[in-house]
Amino acid sequence: MAWSANQYSLFEDERTRAVRDLLAAVPPRPVRHATDLGCGQGNSTEVLLQRCPDAQVTALDSDTDMIDKARERKRLHLPRVRCEVADIGGWSAPEPQDLILANASLQWLPEHGSLYPHLVRQLSEGGSLAVQTPDNLDEPAHRQLREIASQGPWAAKFADLQLPPRHTAGFYYDLLSPLCTRVDVWRTTYHHPLAGGAEAVVDWFKGSALRPYLARLDEHQQASFLQMYLQAMQQHYPPAADGKVLLAFPRLFVVATR
Repeated sequence: MAWSANQYSLFEDERTRAVRDLLAAVPPRPVRHATDLGCGQGNSTEVLLQRCPDAQVTALDSDTDMIDKARERKRLHLPRVRCEVADIGGWSAPEPQDLILANASLQWLPEHGSLYPHLVRQLSEGGSLAVQTPDNLDEPAHRQLREIASQGPWAAKFADLQLPPRHTAGFYYDLLSPLCTRVDVWRTTYHHPLAGGAEAVVDWFKGSALRPYLARLDEHQQASFLQMYLQAMQQHYPPAADGKVLLAFPRLFVVATR
């Protein structure tokens, strides 16, 4: 599935807030080697380098458009970061990592029961795995998306579409606590005020949840699908007093220290 870095960057400030909160919870210790798994356009990498200014940082993403944007940011702000195209699902560290960051990336990968322990094994003693994943499948934006996909004239095109499953906080705690000295798990719901009404909600999800659906439709079907989605968002996300829309966005955080 190809990504659009420009679309994703429309709400960079809002999307970056979670990674700041995530890294603020990582136990303080010297970091020599750090990796950003699924770095996107490099906004999370920039926050990582601010947190660990002396670290040798590698930024990885499987999408070339995202890595191109990350390399653009590297030239301007992150000269010491190595940016590479890589399959983060099959990644192994060349040397033990003091910090592995995965901000809004691992939710696209299956088999978390084996993936997370594998990542912990890439850590040095005392190193931390810091993960943030969206936990918003029960929000109207996602419920309506699934309903439109299953009930529209294009339903057959989505019959075999399987998104990776989400897991509870307890799942990750039970999975990682036998492998780690400390596991910190929490859930935060952000309420992002978006200018532009329900259209802004549609624009937000064009950069994420809508992508696997739109990728299966032709241009005419995409327009119809988006129109139906917009109408649903207008119903479920009414404007606030100042005309903006509040987008509730729950996210799950895990900081596991080896």
